[in-house]
Amino acid sequence: MAIARFPNVVLDCPEPSQLATFYGALLGWETSGEGDWLMIKPADGSNCISFQQASGYQPPEWPGQDKPQQLHLDFDVDDLDAGEAEALSLGATKAEFQPGTTFRVFLDPAGHPFCLCSS
Repeated sequence: MAIARFPNVVLDCPEPSQLATFYGALLGWETSGEGDWLMIKPADGSNCISFQQASGYQPPEWPGQDKPQQLHLDFDVDDLDAGEAEALSLGATKAEFQPGTTFRVFLDPAGHPFCLCSS
C-alpha cells in the first residue's frame, strides 16, 4: 500500500519569483507564496513545484558533470516546435547539446535543465 502521493518537487534557485513565474506560465499553473519560497499548483491542487532561494546558488552545467544537474524535469508536449517557441518566449534557453530527436533540452532562467518531450 502506498503511503504517499505524487511527489512535490522543490528547486533551489537564486530568484524564486522568477522561476515561479516562468514555470507557472509554462504550465498554466497559479503561483503562491512570497519571498524566499514560492510554489505553483494546477487548478485541481493535485501537486506542486516549489522554488526556494539558495544563497550561493550555482547552476548545473549541461551536459558536463563538473556541476551535475542532480535532477531535471520532463514535460510532455503535443508539438515540439510550438513547445520550444513558447519556452523560449518565457525566458528559457535552448541547450547547445541536444542528444535526441524526440525531446529537446532547455535551461530555465536559473540554469536548471528541463526537457520538452513529444507525447
